[in-house]
Amino acid sequence: MKSLDVKIWGVRKRATKRPSYDVRWSVAGNVFSESFRTKALADHYRAKLLRAAREGEEFDSETGLPGAMAEKPAELTWYAFALRYLAMKWPHAAPNTRDGINESLTSVTLAMLDDRPGRPADDVLRKSLRNWAFVLPGPQDREVPTDVANTLHWVAKSSRTLAYLADPVNAREVLDSFKIRLDGKAAAAETVRRKRRTFVNAMHYAVDLGEFRENPLSAVRWQKPKVSSEVDPRVVANPQQARSLLHAVSYVGGYNRARGRRLVGLFACMYFAGLRPAEAVGLAEPDLTLPEQGWGTVVLHRTRPSVGKQWTDSGESHDDRGLKNRPAEDVRRVPIPPRLVSVLREHLDTFGTATDGRLFYSEGGGVVASSTYWRAWQESRLLALPPAAVASPLARRPYDLRHSALSTWLNAGVDPTEVAERAGNSVEVLLGRYAKCLDGRQEVANRRIEDLLSEYD
Repeated sequence: MKSLDVKIWGVRKRATKRPSYDVRWSVAGNVFSESFRTKALADHYRAKLLRAAREGEEFDSETGLPGAMAEKPAELTWYAFALRYLAMKWPHAAPNTRDGINESLTSVTLAMLDDRPGRPADDVLRKSLRNWAFVLPGPQDREVPTDVANTLHWVAKSSRTLAYLADPVNAREVLDSFKIRLDGKAAAAETVRRKRRTFVNAMHYAVDLGEFRENPLSAVRWQKPKVSSEVDPRVVANPQQARSLLHAVSYVGGYNRARGRRLVGLFACMYFAGLRPAEAVGLAEPDLTLPEQGWGTVVLHRTRPSVGKQWTDSGESHDDRGLKNRPAEDVRRVPIPPRLVSVLREHLDTFGTATDGRLFYSEGGGVVASSTYWRAWQESRLLALPPAAVASPLARRPYDLRHSALSTWLNAGVDPTEVAERAGNSVEVLLGRYAKCLDGRQEVANRRIEDLLSEYD
């Protein structure tokens, strides 16, 4: 029957040995109630009743429930919800973002499993979730190995309900699980923040679906780990060190095979033009203006980040996309000094381009893999730096060449707005991250101070 007299009261705490919370309402004069272990769960149930009343659903005078709740459908599990969230986010997310979402959903899912008989090993659970469950097309749309199908079936049966997170204590336990790595050690602060960010966003989607009135994580008082946004000054190479490193790259792998020589220009773009590795990998000859004398220009509009085949729509290991944090059609014009112009002209004369015009390519003509230029860079550090510097963080990663470039420009007195424009950053990010002294710059400053003091001796 359709009830025209539905009244839903507030949540009342009962003074029992183990505190519980009642939700009370009436239908056609008949009073009904349900008890819950926490106030959050009670609020969640009451919100469902209110929503049904607002939408004019039929309330049964015998059960006191609206039609949908009277049928008592199984509550939405976290795992089922996570699959819906993934399907919503995947089409619009960049490949690296997809990887991060996958990793975060896997961590939450593992924390939301009940102890049921037949639990697979932790590494089997993680691989099944990472490689099959939280990737599109999903396991229902492709052939899945029997052991993976059995594992995911167990996960579906063992996943706690989404309503479990309405209790702040439970939500805190999930958040705390992000802080511990598989080996029991503390997880990196940036990893914890990335997983929390995805978790919070997923709960916003749960609110959109009507599962919660408000994001349940907002009620959790949880200390987020602090992440340093500043570049470690120890990684920054001075111009002399950078030149030595670039020279050493040409010796990697021997002259004839040219494993290192074909990468000198790639690393030079990172240092002399401040390019990100993915920007340098995507450079093509039409993007360059290389005069015989003076400064040249690079027009950036394409990046080729290395992400993995399962994350890209094309099925290739490298994504093909526009500039970072910019509209797809945006470009960035970067002046390049004569030294880099000379390096790139020599590179084109020696190696030419790939069939699609790319400057830097593998021996087979493919996109240069990050693992390839990473290994070459590590070998060049051994050749160029003394043992103490090799053991230090100095220029440990190819990306540190970009840090060195931006620090050099700032120390040269270039206006931060101009540096930010060339680097593709905001001025705020630039000054917060890259305004670091060059390695050895303190000695220069000390000498100047000492010279000034000596004038008064």
